[in-house]
Amino acid sequence: MNSLGLFALLLAVATLLGIINYRTLKLPLTIGILLISMLISLVVMILNPLFPAYDLQQVPQSLLGTINLPRTLLDGALSFLLFAGAMQVDLGQLLSRGKSVAALAILGTSLAVGLLAVPVWLIFPVFGLAVPFSWCVLLGAMLAPTDPVSVVGMLRRLGLPSALQAIFAGESLFNDGVGVVIFGTMIGLATGETSSVSIGDFVLRFLVEAVGGGLFGAFMGWLTLLLLRGVEDTQIDLLGSLALATGTYSLANGLHMSGPIAVVVAGMSLAGQAGHRAITQKSREEMVVFWNLIDEILNALLFLLIGFELLEIRLHLAPLLTMLVVIPLSVLVRGASVFLSTMPVHLQPGERGRALGVLTWGGLRGGISVALALGLPAGELRETLLPVCYGVVVFTIIVQGLTMERVVRWLYPETAPPS
Repeated sequence: MNSLGLFALLLAVATLLGIINYRTLKLPLTIGILLISMLISLVVMILNPLFPAYDLQQVPQSLLGTINLPRTLLDGALSFLLFAGAMQVDLGQLLSRGKSVAALAILGTSLAVGLLAVPVWLIFPVFGLAVPFSWCVLLGAMLAPTDPVSVVGMLRRLGLPSALQAIFAGESLFNDGVGVVIFGTMIGLATGETSSVSIGDFVLRFLVEAVGGGLFGAFMGWLTLLLLRGVEDTQIDLLGSLALATGTYSLANGLHMSGPIAVVVAGMSLAGQAGHRAITQKSREEMVVFWNLIDEILNALLFLLIGFELLEIRLHLAPLLTMLVVIPLSVLVRGASVFLSTMPVHLQPGERGRALGVLTWGGLRGGISVALALGLPAGELRETLLPVCYGVVVFTIIVQGLTMERVVRWLYPETAPPS
């Protein structure tokens, strides 16, 4: 099957599952698609042993292998998803809360990695699993970043105060890059490709990838707006935004900088005053519609793939029991990392408790966590970490995602979410 046929198949399946969700479950589209695709995967896994002459999992697994979610997401779709999310951010509110966003994205993500790695390193032996500490750090790096796809989509339907929305969205857009930097630094140590990693090595890599990526994204955004200034043609503006998203992400990765951070900064350049001066109001309206459509399509396909990736997981009792312990632990770690990184410093005393609750429960994980886990080297350790990571991701998307509106109404009763 060629690439166009595969894309058509995914769109057809996503549409079919969306219709089923609309007529039965009536959940938010992406969550409904995820849940139904997971149920289909479970049915296939249960029926497979009953038909020994046929391998029911072979066809979907071969298709998943062709798609290769880690490469498809990290080398392709993520540029569009992050760019679309960045364009929707209120840049003025984000800059006014810049300290909080930076603290959550950098310090909070780093704390979340360590706060999860240490207890899971102690938990694994309880269930008879021998997992080196470096691999526990990898698990922390996979689960520390919140998912911009889930978070930005959730913010659209919640009536949170604008300042808190800016913090929420800004953190989710930037902490992916930080998490990927930590993961990339530790993967060599975990697999034995490097003998040691010093603090200096990590700081240097962070400066090159994260800070360098941010500066590169700002330059690309400035250059694109310079070229578009004075051009009153909607089609050219749309082409320019596409070139900015794909070119910035690809070039940043090629220069060994953080593609996610670069494309977020580039996308935000269109949301600022310079973007408003360079692009006409009509073009901006068309651009918002276009990127919202791209965002919705890729979201649906991504959650469809996450649901079917269940077929890639080998279910064993010990990792499943570990997963049940790590799920509540990940929520506690999220709350602790948020509190320690920014709550006591950057929010008013009356807001700390409510904001802490919203930011903790709204810390959804998603495709990036699953993609990083699937990208681990094949072996016993991968088979141990993958179901744990997958379980946390599914819990946050389904349970936390579906109850988030109730949490917001309880903590912020004066702000009714839009219908």
